[in-house]
Amino acid sequence: MSILQTLMKSAIGMVAATSLVSALCVTSAFAADKVTAVHAFPGFLVYTKTFLAMVADINERGKGIVEIEIKGGPEAIGMFQQPGAVRDGVVDMVHTPGSFYGASVPEIDAMVAARVTPMDARANGGAALMDEIHQQRFNVKHLGWIDGGVQFHIYSVKDFKFGADGVIDLTGVKLRDNPIYHAFFMALKATTASMKSTEAYAALEKGVIDAAAWTSIGLMDLKWDKFVKYRIDPQFYNTDLGVIFNKDAWAGLSKDSQKLIQDVVIEWENKSYDARQKDVVADKAELAKRGMKFIKMSKDASAKYLTMADDAAWGRMKGRLEKMGGIENYAKLRKLYYKE
Repeated sequence: MSILQTLMKSAIGMVAATSLVSALCVTSAFAADKVTAVHAFPGFLVYTKTFLAMVADINERGKGIVEIEIKGGPEAIGMFQQPGAVRDGVVDMVHTPGSFYGASVPEIDAMVAARVTPMDARANGGAALMDEIHQQRFNVKHLGWIDGGVQFHIYSVKDFKFGADGVIDLTGVKLRDNPIYHAFFMALKATTASMKSTEAYAALEKGVIDAAAWTSIGLMDLKWDKFVKYRIDPQFYNTDLGVIFNKDAWAGLSKDSQKLIQDVVIEWENKSYDARQKDVVADKAELAKRGMKFIKMSKDASAKYLTMADDAAWGRMKGRLEKMGGIENYAKLRKLYYKE
């Protein structure tokens, strides 16, 4: 081989090496953002299925931009510990009821007692204010309100009793409790036992509780309908399921990733709302087939019952804000989330 051929071969090798390094640098520079996420409820519940479908949508549309890895549900991190985990950066994103961290962000009760849809709150500035409050109080962004428009009922093993005013009388009833409706149940003077939704089946089976509140959908997924045979109307409150994202991790995402995730979450606010309204109708029909009795209070009693529920939620928020600061948010949120 001549000296010229040797020099040419060496030059070609250097060019190839330089090209490879450049390609690796470009690949590294444009590598997809990685996001970790967990969800509060087991995978078989409709609410978790919504979240997983939304994540799949983000991953499909975000190829080469962002990739969300689901680390699991309450088996990975306890459902009540998940909000703290995303606040502290243990995971980047969590799908959870806001009431699970309501003591830290009292304003979440505006979603609980809301008389507007997620789309209304998005349009009137309520969602933006809720996000701002979350960033200030909890080091997270509140990206959206998913599966909104679904409300709660109290379900019972036995038929309901009523007071002189026509409102259900829960005296002596052992009722499963949860942060979202604890204040209301206290106003009803119920005897409550706080427990995870995944523990309620065994509690009903063993007679530890004989009533439980749950949404108008998903009861059959939990198989509680094996025990509870009565449902009281009217329904009250709203699911406050949100997607929250660690503020620092969010700042570390590319602008493209941020836009994609936020845009998809907003789309799913609307999409999931519409889908759940259909589920409400379908679940009621199926529960009726399975023998569920739907008990109605009188018009006046229903109005009193709902006023008690609303007053409990808004009163809890106001009391917490008076102690920890931010009372100005009460009037703002009342105007944006509650149609008088």
